[in-house]
Order: sequence, then C-alpha cells, then structure tokens
Amino acid sequence: MKSNKNILSVLLDKRHKGRTISYTLVIAAWIILTVLQRGGHVSSLVAGLLVPITCYTVAALGLNLNVGISGELNLGQAGFMCIGAFSGVCVSGALAGIIPNGIIRLLVAIIIGALLASLFGILIGVPVLKLQGDYLAIVTLAFGEIIKSLINNVYVGFDSNGFQFSFVENKLKLAPGGKALISGPMGATGTQRIATFTVGVILILAALTIIYNLIYSRSGRAIQACRDNRIAAESVGIHVANTKMLAFVVSAALAGAAGALYGLNYTTLIPSKFGFNLSILILVYVVLGGLGNMTGTIISTIVLVLLPELLRGLQDYRMIIYSVILILTMILSNNEKVKTFAAGLRKKVTGNRTKEAAADE
Repeated sequence: MKSNKNILSVLLDKRHKGRTISYTLVIAAWIILTVLQRGGHVSSLVAGLLVPITCYTVAALGLNLNVGISGELNLGQAGFMCIGAFSGVCVSGALAGIIPNGIIRLLVAIIIGALLASLFGILIGVPVLKLQGDYLAIVTLAFGEIIKSLINNVYVGFDSNGFQFSFVENKLKLAPGGKALISGPMGATGTQRIATFTVGVILILAALTIIYNLIYSRSGRAIQACRDNRIAAESVGIHVANTKMLAFVVSAALAGAAGALYGLNYTTLIPSKFGFNLSILILVYVVLGGLGNMTGTIISTIVLVLLPELLRGLQDYRMIIYSVILILTMILSNNEKVKTFAAGLRKKVTGNRTKEAAADE
C-alpha cells in the first residue's frame, strides 16, 4: 500500500504530473476509440479523421517545443511535414516488393521521413537561427513555400534500376514494371494506404517521451534559459546557437515523422496540401493549447480538427461558428478572472487530495 502511494506521489509530483496526464489522455483515448470502432459505433467521418488527428498532434507537439519551450516562432512546420510525407511515399513505394508487411514498411518510412526532415532542419537552422522574432518567422515561412513549390515540380519514379528523378518536365524513362511515385503538380498517386490509428498513437507517445525527456534534461534547461534571457545564458557558457538548433531539429524531425504517416494515409496526395495555411493551423493548435503545455496542445488539436467536420451539417454557417468558438476560447483563455478562478479551483482540489492522503496515513 505504501509503495503504491510512493509511485502515485512520484507520478503526480510537479515534474511528472504533466507527463502522466498526457500519457493517460492519449492511452485512454486510444482504448475507448478502439473499442468503439470494433463495436461499429464510430462513424466513417470520425474514423477517417483518426490518423490525420494523430499526425497534426505530433506536428503540433514538435512546434510547441520550438515555440513554447525554445521561444522561436517557426512558420515552416508544414514544409517539414511535406518533406516527410513525400519521402515516406517514395520509400514505401520502393520497398513494396521487398517488404510486403505494411506496418514494417510504414515504420521504415516514418524513420526516413524524420531523418530527412531533421537533415533539412540542420541545413536551414544554421543560417536561420541567427535571426530572431519576425525575421525568423518570415524566413521559415518562405522555406515552407519553397519546399512546396519544389515538390510541385519534381517527378520521381522507381524501377529495377532504382530511383529516377526529373525536374519541371516529366522525363522519366521507367523500365517495365516501374512506377511513378511523384508526378509533379499531381503529387503522389496510387499510394498504398498503410497508415493506422494505432501507429499514430504510438508516434504521439514517442513524441511525448522525446519532448518531456528533453525538457527535463540539462539540454532542456539550457533551451529554456536561452529563451528567458539570451545574454545571461551566454554569460554562463551556454552555446545559444547549438542549443536552439537542438530544439529546431527535434521539432523538424517530429514534423517529418508526422508527414510520413499522413502521406501514407491517402492514395493521392498533392503538395499544395502543405501550404502556408497548414503552418498557421498548427500554430493555432499550439497557441490555443498553451505555449509549453503539451497536454493542452493534444486537446486543442483534437477539438479543432473535429469541430469543423462535426459542424459540416450546418453548411455555410459551420466556418462562422468555428471562428466564433475559436475567438471566444482565445479570449477566455487569456482572461485574468478565468485564470484566477481556475487557479483557485485547482488549489481546492489539490488541498482536498492532501487532506485525504494525510487522513489515510
């Protein structure tokens, strides 16, 4: 009994409380939705949104690390997702004859997508992270649009001789049995759908593990020190550029992994899907959930992805209602009276738990 109390006190202490709530929320949602799906109680609309929700959640968690923990405004998250999505599609298509198992192929595609996105994160981060504030936001936004435009003009095929590439014009000369994987503006077509909700949930849990371990590590404390006071951090020997680069690359890798899962959830995928609007949408998920608050990011992503679809029956009014709800939520979440009330309620609940624990002892 005493050991159980010790474990519970560790899980709910200041350091582990947020982590415990996040893991519990994700696992509970997976169990409930899996049971409902097997019982046939989940509509086709909601079932079709499950994998995209996990993808957006992972991308938003990565962005929260960059914006909330590191304090750098990154508007290029859609660009990293785009890299992960199309690289994942290419890897999956190339390995289809070698690895028939869809789950293994999906995991390989996710890893490759994350690695390629992190590589681009390093290449972009070296010059970009010397900038701050609005300048950083503009440059990362431009990066996302450049990536989208480049993939919009790329043709990729795979045959017995390996990969073939062409730019602007389709000059692929595929051997018999070869397949075009990316067809310029038409994007990726004829992709085998191998993404699953369970893999998406595992990816969320992996993202949470990486982020929380980083936040509470020495490197994580250095990242937060650079965010709070750059000059003070430099004065105690912290290499600011390398520290911010770490958060930026991890954020890019998570977006790439999310993109790979997203790309393999559709038979057809076009580059324009990963435009400026997607980057802003992911940023909205982060801001609404709370900067640095991973649990809040998960909840806000789920709500804001589902809400427009659940309101689809209202036709022309659904986006107006969605916008009003979004504005009201932002106003209330930044209202001092609401914050004071929430803090008081939290204090009462915590106080009652402390009294109950003391009574049990």
